[in-house]
Parts: sequence; C-alpha cells; structure tokens
Amino acid sequence: MDSLDPARPPVTITPARHPPRIWKFWGTTLWGLFIFLALFAGQLVVVAWLVLRQEGPFDLAAAIHVVGGGLTISLSVIMGLPAALGAIWIATRWSRTPFADYLALRWPSWRHLAIGIVALVVLVAGWDLLSRALGREVAPGFMVDVLKSARADGALWLLVMAFCVAAPISEEFFARGFLYRGWSESFLKVPGAILLSSLVWTALHLQYDWFFFGQVFSIGLLFGWLRYRYHSTWLTTVLHGLNNFAATLQSIWLAGNV
Repeated sequence: MDSLDPARPPVTITPARHPPRIWKFWGTTLWGLFIFLALFAGQLVVVAWLVLRQEGPFDLAAAIHVVGGGLTISLSVIMGLPAALGAIWIATRWSRTPFADYLALRWPSWRHLAIGIVALVVLVAGWDLLSRALGREVAPGFMVDVLKSARADGALWLLVMAFCVAAPISEEFFARGFLYRGWSESFLKVPGAILLSSLVWTALHLQYDWFFFGQVFSIGLLFGWLRYRYHSTWLTTVLHGLNNFAATLQSIWLAGNV
C-alpha cells in the first residue's frame, strides 16, 4: 500500500483556514447599505462639484437648476459606477469569494439572451398599452426633460452612456448580483430574494411616479427570475442596457416633437 511506502507518504489535505462564504440575510443587508451609500457618495461628489463651480450668485434656484441638468445627472450616474463596484469588491473580498463567482458574472448564451429580449419586449409593450389606455404619457416626463437639458449642454452622448451603460452595470451588479445572491441563500429563498431585490431596485428610481414605479418593479421581477433561471447577471445587465437604450431613443424622439 502507498500509505506504508516511506518513499511515497500519504497526501494530507489541509482544509482552508478561512473558507469562502456567502453573506446571508443580515450580512447582505448591511453590506448592501454600505454599497448604496458608496454609490450615493460617488454621485454626490459630482453634484457638489458642479454646484460649487457655477458662476454668478449662489442661490437655491441656481443650485436646483444645476442638480436637475442633463450634464449633472449624466456625470453623477457615471461616477456612481466605480464607487459601487469598489464597495461590492470590498464586500466580496471579505467573503473570500471571487468577485465574478459571487455576482454570477457569466456570459449568457444567445438562446437565453433571445428569451430575455422577447420577455422584456412583451412586458414593456403591455405597460405601454396600459399607459395609452389610461391616457398617460408613454415615457416619463423626467426623461424627456433631462434629455432636453443634456442636448442643450452638448452632453447627449454622455447621457446615453450614463443611462445605457453605467446605470445598468451598477444597478444590476448591486441588485441582481450582490443582493440576490446573499438573500437567495438565506431564509428568504429564491422567491423572497427576487421580491426584495426588486423592491430595493425600484426604490432607486425615486424620480418616477407610482405608475412607472409599477413598471420598474415588474421589470425587476422579470430580471430576478432570469437571474435565477439562467444564473447570469450579465444577462440582466445586457437586457437592462437594451431597455434603457430603447427608452432613451423613445424619449429623444418625444423631446424632438414637444
């Protein structure tokens, strides 16, 4: 036997001193708050810088104008991305789980992407039909106003990058990546994790009214199910970007016709 051969001693496997782990409910909740604050701080730095560098008298009206401008919103969303990614990296680093594994950063297959696109188109089309039936605007007025401001500032391309690239990455990595992963492995299980992460994601869109809150929440539920079904946060990130791109094109068209 090899174990009795002095030339070939038995191989002993030493267990990892600190094995990887996944944050459960409270760990995910507290780290999630830390990530949100980091995201908010990254955005706030840009807002404060643009407000303080404005020329002329400093008053509340001027500050509100700067804060609601397309350039300010674009830069704040973009700067929120590295802040959020850094905070998520710290949280996953402390869990001793690789960043990509923790967030399920796997590229989806073309079939899964096609399924997601079809489901998203059907869902959004249903909300558009409901919006028209209720006599509401198809696109939120907030989007149209921001696009007009960005166009006036010559920052339309920057706004497109913010809404279609930066926002989907930061929001999906946070909601469907980090929050879903931890909560789904807690007492909430998958249904509770999908529901709660969708509520948190909806709460990030305070600029909308109750109707668009409902639309955002339903999209969050769809993204949560796709994240569960196909185990890919990149899938929901791409779909999020496509949805925002379509909404941006629609708002650009409406802004040009108002």
